[in-house]
Amino acid sequence: MAAASDSAPTVGADNRALPNQEDLPFPVDDYTLSILERINRAGAYQVPQLPLRVDPVYADTPKELDPFGRLTQPFKRYFLVQMEYTGPGRGIPEPEHVDTVKIGFLGPIEPTVSVATGGKSHEENLGQMMLRGCQLAIEEANAAGGYWRRKIPFELVVRNDNGLWGSSGDEIIRLAYIENVWAIIGTIDGANSHIAIRVALKAEVPVVNTGDTDPTFIETNIPWVLRVIADDRRQCYILADYIYKKLGLSRVGIIRASNRYGRFGVREFRDASRRLERPVPIEMAYFVGQQDFSMELQRLADAQVEAVVHWGDAEDGARILNQMREMGMKQPFFACDRCLLDDFVKIAGKNAEGVVCASPWNPARDDSRLEEFRQKFKARFGCEPETYAAHAYDGTQMLIWAIQLAGLNRAKIRDVLATRRDPWHGVTGEIMLTAVLDRASDAYLAIRENNQWKFYSREDLGLPKEVPARPVQVSQN
Repeated sequence: MAAASDSAPTVGADNRALPNQEDLPFPVDDYTLSILERINRAGAYQVPQLPLRVDPVYADTPKELDPFGRLTQPFKRYFLVQMEYTGPGRGIPEPEHVDTVKIGFLGPIEPTVSVATGGKSHEENLGQMMLRGCQLAIEEANAAGGYWRRKIPFELVVRNDNGLWGSSGDEIIRLAYIENVWAIIGTIDGANSHIAIRVALKAEVPVVNTGDTDPTFIETNIPWVLRVIADDRRQCYILADYIYKKLGLSRVGIIRASNRYGRFGVREFRDASRRLERPVPIEMAYFVGQQDFSMELQRLADAQVEAVVHWGDAEDGARILNQMREMGMKQPFFACDRCLLDDFVKIAGKNAEGVVCASPWNPARDDSRLEEFRQKFKARFGCEPETYAAHAYDGTQMLIWAIQLAGLNRAKIRDVLATRRDPWHGVTGEIMLTAVLDRASDAYLAIRENNQWKFYSREDLGLPKEVPARPVQVSQN
């Protein structure tokens, strides 16, 4: 496809005049309108010249944790310049008859038995929260008038992610070609997400991920995919800095779930430990739902570890912590964000005091928008929102904003999301995207103090922050 010039007429161009900002029922700035003008002008056979994001470093990786950073300069660096989408689709007009604007949802919301994960599914509690966050955002959009161009409602088309690799791809096909959704929210499991977004790439449908913290998810660098939750890489970085630089520990053992979440979650902590010259002496894996951890814990004790890092679900983490204390193991206990869920404290009881968890956001910050969301969520569903609900709410709102602006055209919806320059002010904080369309924001630490979680930023903890969080956006013109 040829590159579009600013003046040449193009076949299939959208010649509708852009709306005035004051007429729109949602916020939009002059920069975004100028991007939309370029996209509309390109038509069916030309590629709009859109600005691309450029990051100084990948994922804000500190210099001392940079792979091979102390040895040599790499021959090639990846993921620093945004992947351009040069394919077709922008010239497809809106369908003449549409009753609702469909948005797909793929998440683990029903119990299943998964061959891929070796047993009963275990993420329904996360998926249900994710679904509620999406539902609330959709309901609010419809209460505000729905899709403003046609005065029709948004509709959430819900599919269960049953834990099987192939079926997650099948669900994307059903959503894209049978339900004709305009974009998809999902999912949580790292393996299923990988399959789903590869199918979405072929189907050319935008995917907004709000719950998969697998660091490798976004390294597929698919230009149709973005993520709005801080991943395990960033959570591992702050944990490693706190454990080694703040507490001065040097011998830390790992116990993790024997699935993709556990395996890929701790990988960045293990690598960071080695690069900080404190290699992890022992790493133990367990089956999800296991009841007796005495063998794994005894080996950790025999290795004389000074602390234990756990990566897995809340229930498993709490049982491990309780058995540690029963065995007389007094080492500090660190964990991933899933141990911030209520189930961890319910099972761990008083043992939870002093536990330190990584967190992709700070839900305790003073923010009127967050408080408003919390009140609406409680009124609608009768429970407190947590990490997966809040990020799903933000991701769905971003997606609705892009659809309202771009219209019913998948490629244009992708373009609007991928070129957004300013941060999205969400209930989880400011969402800024990197060159690979991942969320560029710091993780936090939550410390259990006096029967409540208290959240700390790097600045609060006196930890170094060496690289800028904001990506640079450069024009192709």
